Amino acid sequence: MAPPGALWAGPETDGPDDEATDPGAEAEARALTVPAALHGERLDRALAVLVPEFSRNYLRQLVELGAARLNGAVATKPAQKVRAGDALRIELRPTPMSQAFVPQAIPLDVVYEDAHLMVVDKPAGLVVHPAPGNWSGTLLNALLARDAQAAQLPRAGIVHRLDKDTSGLMVVARTRQAMDALVARIAARQVRREYLALAHRPWTAGPAVHEVDAPIGRDVRNRLRMAVVDLNHSGGKPAQTKLQLLQNAESGCLVRCLLGTGRTHQIRVHMAHLGHPLVADTLYGGAPAAGLTRQGLHARRLAFAHPADERPMAFQAPLPHDLGAALAAWGLTMAADDLTYAPGPSAPA
Repeated sequence: MAPPGALWAGPETDGPDDEATDPGAEAEARALTVPAALHGERLDRALAVLVPEFSRNYLRQLVELGAARLNGAVATKPAQKVRAGDALRIELRPTPMSQAFVPQAIPLDVVYEDAHLMVVDKPAGLVVHPAPGNWSGTLLNALLARDAQAAQLPRAGIVHRLDKDTSGLMVVARTRQAMDALVARIAARQVRREYLALAHRPWTAGPAVHEVDAPIGRDVRNRLRMAVVDLNHSGGKPAQTKLQLLQNAESGCLVRCLLGTGRTHQIRVHMAHLGHPLVADTLYGGAPAAGLTRQGLHARRLAFAHPADERPMAFQAPLPHDLGAALAAWGLTMAADDLTYAPGPSAPA
């Protein structure tokens, strides 16, 4: 079984077991010759063929870190073309990504746990998975420290994610069987995920109960953002969100959101598309307001069938202090337990 440092699923692959090196291992240099069959290939593709026990994603990182030489010269561009007979040298060493997968004793608010899974109430500010700019101090690091079994699972059992500044409930698998079952149920829309969103401007997006069916893809003008796209002209994926206006205020609105799909930044993108960007969501047109300085989004409720015995599971997270204070500042009162909710894993997402 691979060490914790090897359990990487990067943003391109989103797969379970892209390899990396053991953070404690010594570097190893490999001298290679490009065969005729790889003439004209990209450097990273050639390396993936010549060093097949490591992923292309990891080898590309090494190239970018200056660990590869082509005919004696440092090669830092993964897309550089190679020729038959070229001499390659690659130094296999830990990358920041591989070193990120280490246990760290970070407190977690675990609201439920059994032998198969746990449900965590994630605070705003906690990154879920190591990534550039946040190689440590993540939920994954905390899971590796809390549960010895987590090191044996892809992504330490993480089956879905919340943005850094979104608070609320997440389910995490503790066995591979539970992980596979939960991933399948999320894909089949059999996991109910309900959010509270605090947004700018009183509701003008149509009926109080509104369903958004708008594909989401990468924003061509800003690669850091997602956007509603036309699938006839650009890449993207279908995305559905059910919205219910709970209460209006003079400066904004409180909206209940049910995910039909789970696209990156889905609620944030759909709300901004409707003219109601989330409070403090500066990436999508929001601004700090009502004392809230992180995006006004909270994963309030979570329901699913238990992967081991099918019994219905339903959980509710209390409002974080900052979001509760923001609602009070705007005179919104419908954010506590008086919100209606029909639990049940078979309910439509």
